[in-house]
Amino acid sequence: MDQEHQDRRQGSRQVQHVGMAMLLGARATAQAYAGADGVAGASDSCVDAPDESVLPEEARCLVVRWTGPVSERRPDALALEEPLELRLAGHPLTVTMRTPGHDEELAAGLLHAQDLLRDPSELERMERDPAQPNRLDISLSTRLAGAERWRRYTYVSSSCGICGVESLDALVLQSPPVTSRLRVRASTLYRLPDLLREAQAGFGMTGGTHAAALFSPVGGLLVAREDVGRHNAVDKVIGHALLNGRLPLDDMLLMVSGRISYEIVQKALVARLPLIAAVSAPTSLAVRIADDRGITIVGFLRGERLNVYSHPARVIE
Repeated sequence: MDQEHQDRRQGSRQVQHVGMAMLLGARATAQAYAGADGVAGASDSCVDAPDESVLPEEARCLVVRWTGPVSERRPDALALEEPLELRLAGHPLTVTMRTPGHDEELAAGLLHAQDLLRDPSELERMERDPAQPNRLDISLSTRLAGAERWRRYTYVSSSCGICGVESLDALVLQSPPVTSRLRVRASTLYRLPDLLREAQAGFGMTGGTHAAALFSPVGGLLVAREDVGRHNAVDKVIGHALLNGRLPLDDMLLMVSGRISYEIVQKALVARLPLIAAVSAPTSLAVRIADDRGITIVGFLRGERLNVYSHPARVIE
């Protein structure tokens, strides 16, 4: 059997292994990313720091890299993506695709964005069955306020933060405008992309993750998280703040590695964040909602250039 045929068979086995790992719960992956207490995502660190030496098998692959006319076979790392099932009071609530790690923060941020969890005191516990590491059971200390909250939150995925929501207005108009007096110097904003990039250990290894971070008005990093889903990364940092009693976030700003979409503005609005910055562009709906709800949007933040799309008074010289 020639080398090329062996490589193809090896690649096929790797693809089959990844598919089976996702369907069977990917136990080894979740355990590899578990925190010190054995629960995936249970970490007090403000920055993700995956160790390449302990990456599970499905996060490794063999690639053929070309440089000009020269090719070589070499190992590479992949961004992990696996399903997380959330159950509330024993009932299936949603399934979202995510990068394993900080799952409790992801769940808290996601529930907060959908108005199912407003305060850490409402959270009774989060439990994970060792046999099902990609399932998280959540119990709230108080009953949900009627069937309406269940009805609005029927399904959420990592690609769409409002799937299953019957009305866009229901998620936006119930939140009053942000009136924070926060001010940020342009020189501080110029530093944020590099600070965020330094916190992206996963991206440095794989090139396949998005990132979000919370910063103080002078550029101090509160928390940074990575995920294959842009919205998941935002949910994780807001969930971190919620679980640590740090909400509302009206004295902080949010930095994201991709574009600013409507869903990210909606999550920021619920968390009372007054400013969102990104290295890429905002969407038209994101700008319209941000302008209406008192949120400053900063886009194309690269080098010493930026565009302010709404409420520009918060950015000063």
